[in-house]
Amino acid sequence: MASGEAVGIHRKKRRKNDGDTGPYVIESLIQDVPLSAEGNNSNIYITCLELWEGNLYIGTSAGEILHFVSLPPDPSDTATGPTFILASRLQPIYTPLSNDIPLPGVQNIVLLPNVNRACILCNNTVTFYSLPELSPAFGNAKVSNCSWIGGLDLNLEEEQGGDVIMICATNLIRLLKMGDEREKIRSLRNIQFPGCLTTTRRESYACVADSHSYALLDVEHQQKIPLFPISSIDKSADPSSGQIEDVSSRGEPGLSRSASTGRPSSFPSSMDPQSHTRSTSLSQLLSGSARRQQSQERFSGQTPDPFDRSATQTPESPVGIQPAGATSPTKQSATDKPLPPPPGEPKATPAKPKPAPGPLKPHVLSPTPTEFLLTTGTVESEPGVGIFVNLDGDVVRGTIEFTRYPHALALDDGEEGPQASEYGVSGEEGYVLAVVPEGDHADSNQVIEIQRWDLESGESPSGKTFLRIPSHISANGNTGVPAKVGLCSVLAKGEIRLPQMGEILRMVRIKLPTAGHETPRSTDSRTRGSMERLSRERELFEPPPIEEGTGDSQHEEVLDPDWEVKRNQEEEAFAQRLGNQKGRLVAWSGNQVWWTVRNPLALKLDAALALSENLSNEVHEYIPLNRQKVIQVVNSIRGQEPKTETEYISLGYIRQKAGLMLLADILLRARQKPNFSDSERKFVQETLLDSGIDPRVIFMMVPLLKSEILEGEQGIWVHGGLVDVMEDYKLFQRQQNLDEWNLEILIMLKHYLSAWRKRKGFASIADETNVFKTIDAALLHLLLYLDQKSSQDKTAATQFRSELYYLVDHGIDCFDRAVTLLEEYRQLYVLSRLYQSRKLSRYVLATWKRIIEGEPHREGDKFEGESDVRRYLINIRDPKLVEDYGAWLSNRNPKLGVTVFVDDSRVKLEPSRVLQLLKQRAPLAVKEYLEHLVFTKNYYQYADDLVGFYLDTVISTLEKSEEARTILSVSYETYRALRAPKPTYRQFISENSTKDEWWQNRLRLLQLLGGSYDSGFSYDVSAVLTRIAPFEKELVSETIILDGRQGHHQQALRLLTHGLGDYDTAIRYCLLGGSSIFHPSSRTLPADAIPSREEQSKLFDYLLTEFLKIEDVSEQLDRTSILLERFASWFDVTHVLSIIPNSWSVELIEGFLVNSLRRLTREKNETMIVKALSGSENLQISAELIEKCELLGPKIEAVESGEA
Repeated sequence: MASGEAVGIHRKKRRKNDGDTGPYVIESLIQDVPLSAEGNNSNIYITCLELWEGNLYIGTSAGEILHFVSLPPDPSDTATGPTFILASRLQPIYTPLSNDIPLPGVQNIVLLPNVNRACILCNNTVTFYSLPELSPAFGNAKVSNCSWIGGLDLNLEEEQGGDVIMICATNLIRLLKMGDEREKIRSLRNIQFPGCLTTTRRESYACVADSHSYALLDVEHQQKIPLFPISSIDKSADPSSGQIEDVSSRGEPGLSRSASTGRPSSFPSSMDPQSHTRSTSLSQLLSGSARRQQSQERFSGQTPDPFDRSATQTPESPVGIQPAGATSPTKQSATDKPLPPPPGEPKATPAKPKPAPGPLKPHVLSPTPTEFLLTTGTVESEPGVGIFVNLDGDVVRGTIEFTRYPHALALDDGEEGPQASEYGVSGEEGYVLAVVPEGDHADSNQVIEIQRWDLESGESPSGKTFLRIPSHISANGNTGVPAKVGLCSVLAKGEIRLPQMGEILRMVRIKLPTAGHETPRSTDSRTRGSMERLSRERELFEPPPIEEGTGDSQHEEVLDPDWEVKRNQEEEAFAQRLGNQKGRLVAWSGNQVWWTVRNPLALKLDAALALSENLSNEVHEYIPLNRQKVIQVVNSIRGQEPKTETEYISLGYIRQKAGLMLLADILLRARQKPNFSDSERKFVQETLLDSGIDPRVIFMMVPLLKSEILEGEQGIWVHGGLVDVMEDYKLFQRQQNLDEWNLEILIMLKHYLSAWRKRKGFASIADETNVFKTIDAALLHLLLYLDQKSSQDKTAATQFRSELYYLVDHGIDCFDRAVTLLEEYRQLYVLSRLYQSRKLSRYVLATWKRIIEGEPHREGDKFEGESDVRRYLINIRDPKLVEDYGAWLSNRNPKLGVTVFVDDSRVKLEPSRVLQLLKQRAPLAVKEYLEHLVFTKNYYQYADDLVGFYLDTVISTLEKSEEARTILSVSYETYRALRAPKPTYRQFISENSTKDEWWQNRLRLLQLLGGSYDSGFSYDVSAVLTRIAPFEKELVSETIILDGRQGHHQQALRLLTHGLGDYDTAIRYCLLGGSSIFHPSSRTLPADAIPSREEQSKLFDYLLTEFLKIEDVSEQLDRTSILLERFASWFDVTHVLSIIPNSWSVELIEGFLVNSLRRLTREKNETMIVKALSGSENLQISAELIEKCELLGPKIEAVESGEA
């Protein structure tokens, strides 16, 4: 066909079905290829193809090259790809070998883009052309009698391929360097390897195969290591496996030696670190295959197509490069004539033997720079095995098993480098694709078998998958015979459009029936009033709030009226970009060509999720989801880190859809009240969290929370693939009328919302304001509902209460809605905590006042009532609130209320102002306030007021009550009657006190009068004495304290000894000088309050005199002897001996005498030691003086005569 002939062939969209869950899918590349110029495609089929820069070259069995050129698609059409038109039809020249041999057609196309050359093997003849138009190059040069071309260095850039090509001739392999327009073909070297059928090269190492076995070549040093046979039942296989041979075309083969004992330096000893991790014994891999004798006829002739059973071998001839029209000389003659049959071929057969199995096609691929993948087997109908060998010829990795021996083989390693997974396909997964028959017969349909090749030992394989090619009429026109399937990897990557991927990943807007919640009007008038005041305050002091229905502030820019249209256009463009896929694997069958492209992650997993649905269009009843399949999908991507934007979106979409499906399934099954396991609920919760789906989408499925949804003007957007799930759920939800909710499901939603709140502040969250307002309102509503339903379960109720407290304490965005909900559920204490979080002190105290005064509310809160009010008042800064609620609290609880005004309150009120306030609003709290000022806060300037208050109570009681006076007199008599040891009088009256107010006031009066406080503490002693004078006999303790304050120590000791009989307090009086004899023992006395040693001795002398006057002789002796023995150091021995009665025996004062004598002896000894130390010190100083004088020496001073 002329170059101007144009046949429009469009790439049609293939709709994805639910079964595309494998790693690969096919998309049409070109349809209805005109294999014949006359339009009759009978017996013509595609043999090979290649693609480069929009140029598609297709070789056919008719010996033609069809050159197609791609035209870019219409930008407005997102469903179709580029269109290919036929630019030219080329028939390469070739040299026929025999008229009886069927011609194989175009066998291989090799493109060399860096030199703009193309090498085409057609009918065993290699010709050369220029790219891209395929014009003849190198003067129509050609190479005849070739079986294969290729062997480009795979270590170079894939789209460059280098400029050195391996041409496999009859007896040898030639390495040729292709030139550009200025250079010609240059032969690099020849390698002796007859009958080569395929090659794969990595730099200087090539793995080759003939019709019997594989070999490893070092093309640089021209050495060979035979490997193993292609067919394990081939008796003509080379027995020298593992022996290194010289394959130089000059000279005889050298001596061979074992690869394990000696190896030339050209073959590395170990280039693969994994080569020693597996067995390298070929006998184990090829069971039953022994080394056999090499056939004499192995290289006797050339096989044009060894895989065509109708082909026969022909004699070989030397290979040379010659211009068009030249003859191909052979060893026998220089004329171009058919070659004779090989000498080893038998002339006749005596008997008709059993047909031998046909030869197996060798396959050599290179998955890594140091490994080759080879196939072996027995016959085509039996399974095949893929074996990996390294550059040493050792078997590495594990083997790959094919269900049948493959007809074609291709590798796909995905993307590599920083651009890996650009289109949502992982570049870390390596796949091998093999064309195998689906059945046991030769005419069975062929499928593409797909499996991983890169799994190491111990890794779990993902299993095999099969990709079926659409059935077409075979090339010969017989509908009953399936067409052959071809598979190869092209040079350039093609871009394939998958519009269905964009359809499920693009974002679409969901319309809500009603936007936002309705705020019911509270029935409580006080609540309405507080809310109105709060609104007015917020209008005055706070910036304009964001409207809950829109999420837009007054300062926000007004949206474009056409914003939604533009957003949809952007999403459409984005979806088109997501639907683009790249690949280089191509499959063909008949006159159809397809891309064999990696199945994008989103489509593959979306199809897997679709298989879990059990929906029926005929029966409108919900059938539970196959949850196990969904869980398998989620677990398959758990922990998978996205590498690109597309993969990130795909993983998020799959997680969102899986979570939504699982949630819908749980909600629809809830009516049956099944028992949901903890693991199931946790899995659904984690899936929803990991997916990052907008929580408002979840709330649309829960009627209890639907009213809490807020959306802005731009609405709520989700992936298009989620819409069907939500619509199906709504359909079944209406049918089942879900009005009662399983508490386990609500608890799961509670955990989900609590976890979502932790994302507050993330910049990646769209419409953040409305999202978190909705979350807070929904979580609060959920907790209130759960708390109400679990009132009988104390453990659960406690948990829900603490979570409710945490929610309102740590800030909640939907404040107004929260107030309404809390009022509805009568959660007044929680409402007060909400006010606290906003520092609305007035509303906090007003709410607490409602609770304390008995308004109905939810019981069980950790509210301490008046104590909490008191703690709150001392921490606020509003004087008006402190006065109002402090006075209110003091009136209810005087002792607690007054602490508001004197503790470490932030509001400092003058005591005079507080006293005035308390006298007006809480008279009973005045005394408590004064006591707190004096005893707790040590405000001693109010001591006289407090003493006067106590005296008023005590004296007025004594004046009015004879019983009170009798109680005091009896207490003295009872105490004096007690025998030693006995408590002090203060302890006695404290332990035997009454609850009468006057008695308690007297105790506080004694503490105040007799306590030892700071130097600033004082009161009017004379005024107190004047007031208690009428009751001096009843108020003995008060009199003793006042005598001590005035310095009348002897009189005070007389009252303590004879009036009270409190001897211990009398001793304490001597030690403390009369200060604080009735203070608590824990109080620390100031140093200046304790008298000196001399004063204490004087007081003890007074006390000894009073003890000697005790009327009870026995008591006198006991008290005196104990006093002298315990405090002997405070007495003078002479004075004591002079005043004690002479009738006393020495034994009575033995302890005193012993202690005194010991003290005197100790003092004498101490004096002697001090005297001796002083003398020693004097001698030391004198010696130092003499040394200084000697050191300075004498000084002579002249004295004038007049002075002398």
